[in-house]
Amino acid sequence: MLNEFLKCGIDAALKSGEILLEGFGKSFKIYNKIGKNNLVTEYDLKSEQIIIEHIKEQYPDHLILAEESGGETKNYKNYKWIIDPLDGTVNFAHNLPIFSISIALEYNNEIVVGVIYNPILKELFYATKGGGAFLNDIPITVSNNDNYKNSFLVTGFPYNVDKNPYSCVDTFVKVVLEGIPIRRLGSAALDLAYVACGRFDGFWEINLNPWDVAAGFLIVKESGGRVTTYNNKEYSIYDETILATNGKIHSQIVEILIS
Repeated sequence: MLNEFLKCGIDAALKSGEILLEGFGKSFKIYNKIGKNNLVTEYDLKSEQIIIEHIKEQYPDHLILAEESGGETKNYKNYKWIIDPLDGTVNFAHNLPIFSISIALEYNNEIVVGVIYNPILKELFYATKGGGAFLNDIPITVSNNDNYKNSFLVTGFPYNVDKNPYSCVDTFVKVVLEGIPIRRLGSAALDLAYVACGRFDGFWEINLNPWDVAAGFLIVKESGGRVTTYNNKEYSIYDETILATNGKIHSQIVEILIS
């Protein structure tokens, strides 16, 4: 059954990718949601519409939680698709080719299917619960690095970064001053996918939404990685903080985040 759900998610992501590629680099309408530089474009909306239509054609009784149209954020013992139709909208709006589509399926309070698609590079990351993680049908695993000092990390900042919540700016500066390379891609879904396939050793961020992390959470876990809150507690996609690593440097980064 999970493979059927996975196929639905993959097909929806590929359809969405075609829509985003049609719009990328073109002129389109850009709107500002609540919060500084919290953008939405007409292609976010087009992408979301085609994803929801595809899912509802096959599973009309399933719940939907999507970034632009909303939906139920509480956990239910029912199937719920969690959708980010364009993760990296600011990049997309400025013609920067770093963005993705994220689609996950939650059942009985667990993420059981995750799909992340980067249409620019034609990279399709996916996982099912207990079935492993893949990139374009090739199994992926997290990195083997066990030394935080030698790590390659990625992070992001919330829209209210000027308030320095969870001391996010101080933490970033602390890591940079240790000479550790950090990237800020602007797509949490890709950040997680890249941890899962070993490109990054770890990722942390605060105040993300379920649609930002749901698919990536499962893909990291199924690739052998570890995902917790900052204080090393079991992670839920509805938590305020997330730390995802290869597992080997996890406790070392926890110490940095809570110190």
